[in-house]
Amino acid sequence: MRGGGAVVIGVVVVSHSRALAQAAVGLAAEMTQGAGPVVAVAAGLDETTFGTDATAVAAAIESADSPDGVLVLMDLGSAVLSAELATELLDGDIAGRVTLCSAPLVEGLVAAVVTAAAGAPMPEVVAEALRGLAGKQEHLGDAPALIAEPVPASLDVSRDVEVVNANGFHARPAARLVAKLSGFDAAVTITNLTREIGPVAADSVIMLISLGSRVGDQLRVSGNGPAAAQAVAAAVDFIATGLGD
Repeated sequence: MRGGGAVVIGVVVVSHSRALAQAAVGLAAEMTQGAGPVVAVAAGLDETTFGTDATAVAAAIESADSPDGVLVLMDLGSAVLSAELATELLDGDIAGRVTLCSAPLVEGLVAAVVTAAAGAPMPEVVAEALRGLAGKQEHLGDAPALIAEPVPASLDVSRDVEVVNANGFHARPAARLVAKLSGFDAAVTITNLTREIGPVAADSVIMLISLGSRVGDQLRVSGNGPAAAQAVAAAVDFIATGLGD
């Protein structure tokens, strides 16, 4: 459930490889069909030379600057050091709006861009980026189980629906549902009744993927808030018609 005016944050990708950064940005843009936040890249010393440069990072932050903040994602090693130094090169007002985030570069970027595109404020975008690996870890069983999002104490509306597309909630349809639900004044959760997973927050790409949904699974869509009925109906219709696949 989102409230208040539109929130628009900027995102900066800092990587040793320009090709890697550009590919990650392209993947994230696919999830929002180009409607996401401004994403600036500071990567490589040139098109083919690996490395990072604090001056370039500072320039990228300035180009992505927004009153709602700039999220900086980094790959490893000197990318982190360059990002830290870049904040020292910036005007104090801009530096105060910068958040450096330890999320995984690719998964975190996709999660952050989708969440920011839905109008989420910086703390929510950071939290979603930091969950970037959670769905994959849960699926492969090499990390502790996901901590589910808090579920509202009362749910005004609940409807069950069957998954009809082969792969259920993979990244692209999950991003589409997050975008679709962002327009409703409602908190929506989804439970995979077949696999006994959830409920999870339907405004999180990572949590939707963690449902492990496949064709034939029964999902329960629940919601509360002023527009709960409309939001649940929109989600059920989206799932029942194949999640856009």
